[in-house]
Amino acid sequence: MNMNSHWFIRFYHKMGSPKYFYDLSGRMMPYFAVIAVLCLSVGMVWGLAFAPQDYQQGNSFRIIYIHVPSASLAMSVYGLIAVCALVALVWKMKMADIIASSAAAIGAAFTFLGLATGAIWGKPTWGTWWVWDARLTSMLILLFLYMGLMAVRSSIRSPKIAAQTCHILALVGVVNLPIIKYSVNWWNTLHQPATFKLTEKPAMPAEMWIPLLIMVVGLYALFGFLLFLRARTEVLKREIKSQWIKEEVN
Repeated sequence: MNMNSHWFIRFYHKMGSPKYFYDLSGRMMPYFAVIAVLCLSVGMVWGLAFAPQDYQQGNSFRIIYIHVPSASLAMSVYGLIAVCALVALVWKMKMADIIASSAAAIGAAFTFLGLATGAIWGKPTWGTWWVWDARLTSMLILLFLYMGLMAVRSSIRSPKIAAQTCHILALVGVVNLPIIKYSVNWWNTLHQPATFKLTEKPAMPAEMWIPLLIMVVGLYALFGFLLFLRARTEVLKREIKSQWIKEEVN
């Protein structure tokens, strides 16, 4: 086993410690906050005020600067929850369950934002607020999955059973992610193909996609900040009787 493997194992075990996570996240939160504020401010102003109009959609395309990062983040957060669910079920890591439970509400909010901005974009583009398009329908299912995770967590009295049920649901629901991702390729849909592809140069000019990329970075940084905030609160709630919590308070 090489040094990189040893480093990863040590870091993995450290991240499983609520105290280590609490200390590390406290140090990282200001950086995430600064990145979020800067990127979202620059990306929003650039995209909404200075980026050129789309030659087909005019100014209505500008909703892309909120819609695309929100939809991308909605999927990424669910992927994170699924990974944490697997870790919590297999290795019984306490912090994995805390991260999964803390991320659900944030993911639901971004999914709703993605659906809402998609509807606003769809009205002038398609002539209707909603169609039972494959991409839209699978995104709506994602919102229901998030709501299901939160409902199960709050309705089952036993925290252990609630956590296990949520983790199983999260792993079952992960099959929806590739459906969302590739629905525009698998079926005839009104929704346009992916705006960014790692293997292809963006179709839009740089003055349009650079602010979009900045918005993506800013929204992911905002998610990191919100996740740390919620997870730290959950750690305090669960570890209230621990000695290190008493030391933090004092």
